[in-house]
Amino acid sequence: MDYNYELARLIKTEAAVTEEILAMLEIPKQGQGDISLPCFKLSKALRKSPIVIAAELAEAFPGAPFIERAEALNGYLNFFLNRKNIADELKDIAAAGAEYGRQSVGAGKTVCVDYSSVNIAKPFHIGHLSSTAIGAALYRIYSYLGYEAVGINHLGDWGTQFGKLIYAYKAWGGDGKKVEKKGIEELTRLYVRFHEEAETNPALNEAARAWFKKIEDGDAEALELFTRFKALTLKEVGKIYERLNVKFDSYAGESFYNDKMTPVLKLLEEKGLLTESDGAKIVDLSAYDMPPCILVRADGATLYATRDLAAAFYRKNVYDFYKCLYVVAYQQNLHFKQIFKVLELMDCQWAKNMEHVAFGMVSLEDGAMSTRKGRVVWLKDVLKEAVKKAREIIEIKSPDLKNKAATAASVGIGAVIFSVLYNSRIKDITFSYEKILNFDGETSPYIQYTHARCRSVMEKAGVGGNKSKALKLNGEVDLSTLADDESFDVIRALLRFPEVLRDAADKNEPCYLSRYLIDLAGKYNRFYIANRIINAPERERAARLVLTSAVADTLKTGLGLLGIGAPPKM
Repeated sequence: MDYNYELARLIKTEAAVTEEILAMLEIPKQGQGDISLPCFKLSKALRKSPIVIAAELAEAFPGAPFIERAEALNGYLNFFLNRKNIADELKDIAAAGAEYGRQSVGAGKTVCVDYSSVNIAKPFHIGHLSSTAIGAALYRIYSYLGYEAVGINHLGDWGTQFGKLIYAYKAWGGDGKKVEKKGIEELTRLYVRFHEEAETNPALNEAARAWFKKIEDGDAEALELFTRFKALTLKEVGKIYERLNVKFDSYAGESFYNDKMTPVLKLLEEKGLLTESDGAKIVDLSAYDMPPCILVRADGATLYATRDLAAAFYRKNVYDFYKCLYVVAYQQNLHFKQIFKVLELMDCQWAKNMEHVAFGMVSLEDGAMSTRKGRVVWLKDVLKEAVKKAREIIEIKSPDLKNKAATAASVGIGAVIFSVLYNSRIKDITFSYEKILNFDGETSPYIQYTHARCRSVMEKAGVGGNKSKALKLNGEVDLSTLADDESFDVIRALLRFPEVLRDAADKNEPCYLSRYLIDLAGKYNRFYIANRIINAPERERAARLVLTSAVADTLKTGLGLLGIGAPPKM
């Protein structure tokens, strides 16, 4: 049950409807109830003091099985929940186990999630982590809520940069063995060298454009090199995706839409939206305080925007999406505003269902990253260092632990992923190894440790196997013993899990889930310290094991949705 909503529905006042009351509810100070309604905002409409309003609402409250009592205090209407009534819901949570929180709110609806979108022949660096981790988390959350999620890696596999790369490869790549051996690392070195050489020899840029024209024209040698570079890239980034537990349903990149742009341009012409400006074809957006959306340059070349429009039509036609999300840095805010506005002007009613899920930029402590200048931090190096540090900690704290390598990978890589999912996605990040490898405080290792603690309790209690039978989830457990503050705080946190998942999807904010898991872990650890479990009297022991089981499963599910493992032992 959504207790806040049910409570808001029961509070009757002429000054606010249910949804407004719901938005006003908050958690009161310790000892002043479980849910509170501040009556100050109602004062003007009712022309009464908040103290009087709170007293009248308390007297008129009809009561409910989940509410023990309602009290007015200094302009607040405080509600005390019926702890026994609410604790009974714990049985259903524990019985659901790993499936707790799964919902069908998205049944029959498709959500396309465009994320990661790495560039061919360029390194998978720390700057790609945000898009990859945020997008993958949303993909999993939407799937868990019953949506048909489609993960799309819109590869950057088109443009003059490939002409630059081919020129550099032929000029300085030797016999190609170094590229085959070192892959993207060597391709990046060649790409950086091209830009260094072009600074003193601008003619190289013309040569690069000529090579890209050959790719467009289907030249055999140009296509062979282009295809080889693409295969090398996908092979290497595939290793990173595997370590991050990330998958995609489509790798349709920019080149995929080359033969799908003409119908879109034709439709724009038919609707009278495509105009010519200095030889280029544009959609004038000045009426909407935006610069023109350039779709065809004066030299006849199409642009990223042209391919994005073609991709939008393709995705709508193929997937008939309910939502189409673009997990891309906020630097592209204008680009997506233009794309969405052009689609709206084309009378595409579905344009309103497209959303730019923007996130902050990642920079280095001494400035912005730049592939052209060779100023990047390779993600594979970050993951390697994180796993190394996790292994060192395990060797010190748990030298007898089995599966050390797998546990270190789960902890180290999880910490890297969590580092970009804990804060609001729009926040800028300044990368430093010290920050990203800090496993103390509000980090995923803390959540993983709490999960392992729960599993340890279950194992020591002898119910680590068939826990449903061992915990007697058929109604024999007396959950009324979980009435103390620490136990009740955990139960209330567990009950919030389904709502947190919906909120994370509604706002496209995985940090809602990340912060929830930190909160749940903290509440369980306080419960663990305040209550004996294994050596408690039988009634309390059984109830506390049910609670521990539910926490363990919820933490594991939540971590999994973020793409983070949950080792049973640490």
